[in-house]
Amino acid sequence: MNKDVNIIELFSGIGGFTLGLQKAGFNINKHYFSEIDKHAIANYKYNYEKAEYIGSVVDFQGKRGQADIITFGSPCQDFSLAGKRKGLKGERSSLIGQAIRIIDEVRPSVFIWENVKGAFSSNNGADFWAILAAFTNLGDYRLGWQLLNTSWVLPQNRERIYLIGHLAGRSEPGVFPIGEEFSRSFKGTKQTSNTFTAGGNSGGMHSSMTLIQPVLTPNRKQKRQNGRRFKEDGEPAFTLNCQDQHGIMINKTNIRRLTEIECERLQGFPDGWTKYGNYNGEVKEISKTQRYKMLGNAVTADIVKLIGQKLLS
Repeated sequence: MNKDVNIIELFSGIGGFTLGLQKAGFNINKHYFSEIDKHAIANYKYNYEKAEYIGSVVDFQGKRGQADIITFGSPCQDFSLAGKRKGLKGERSSLIGQAIRIIDEVRPSVFIWENVKGAFSSNNGADFWAILAAFTNLGDYRLGWQLLNTSWVLPQNRERIYLIGHLAGRSEPGVFPIGEEFSRSFKGTKQTSNTFTAGGNSGGMHSSMTLIQPVLTPNRKQKRQNGRRFKEDGEPAFTLNCQDQHGIMINKTNIRRLTEIECERLQGFPDGWTKYGNYNGEVKEISKTQRYKMLGNAVTADIVKLIGQKLLS
């Protein structure tokens, strides 16, 4: 693909797809984004001043040739293994149909969809195959997909499906597989300052601290602390979620939860990326609760970077 592209980022959140593609070497010319959360919109406007807000996906009407790349991490709660598993019948996950409509209207060279691992198994796999059929019905698009894990590039265990559609004559498949050359094992090791900036006032990880996660794993040694059980093996942080429940830091003297900056780093964003928002022309600081929520909903920018590098090559 050409390095200079126009992009539409649907369900944009805080711009993880755009940032990842920029990290890969893409130059963004015209830039559109769709989102309904007011804090994510404000943060996006703050970080991407030239991006054009296009409203909700329900209301947006695309134009043929408007973008070279369309990205979307459509709402995943109805597919999530931690949710009620309503699948495509769920109100939020059904919004993927709006994204497919927009792809059909715009006909980009490439579209990229990200979703939770549970989309594979929702309704015994029927939902995923229904989504594939809908993509196939667009015509002239060749599909490829793979389950990728943030732990390959950052110390967070976050498995997500990435599916790419290539328009015949304008983009060639070949992004997947992405695998061993990028993968590194964190098993049985302590993730310290080789990943985070050590010490300082920026909330960086101190070299004596180890990432552990507040998730019960019956076959692992656990201990109880303040009424909760935590893993002791120093593996990558479990998936950041949007419910303000994140991994914690532990050393010999104290336990604390991850800071907003540490969560930004676990998702591949620069320090302070979520700190400010442009609310109708007024720049305001975003609350910690909203920052955690936005980061939990975000795609990992460094995984998108890997995909972008393969697209360019």
